[in-house]
Amino acid sequence: MQKVVECCQPILDEPLARPEAESLAEWFGVLADPTRLRLFSLIAAAGEACAACDLVDDLGVSQPTVSHHLKVLRDAGLVDSEKRGRWIYYWPVPERLSVLSRALGT
Repeated sequence: MQKVVECCQPILDEPLARPEAESLAEWFGVLADPTRLRLFSLIAAAGEACAACDLVDDLGVSQPTVSHHLKVLRDAGLVDSEKRGRWIYYWPVPERLSVLSRALGT
């Protein structure tokens, strides 16, 4: 009798349903850009970040480029924002972050 060796644990408890797969594909498509992925990770790691104060210098790209990528992240529902005086602050949408984390098995 041949011994079955389990090489690794499954990442997901069950396969994705079509609506969840479609949402994840859209979000992963948005995050496929290296600048957006880094921008999203900076915001998620900080919990909240000011676009002009915190993000432009960290990314090493122009302010209009950061603004464009933030708009794409916001339109995809991955981040939300609020204007406070002259500055706009961004934070990850917790529900989206949770779904992405579960899909990645973390």
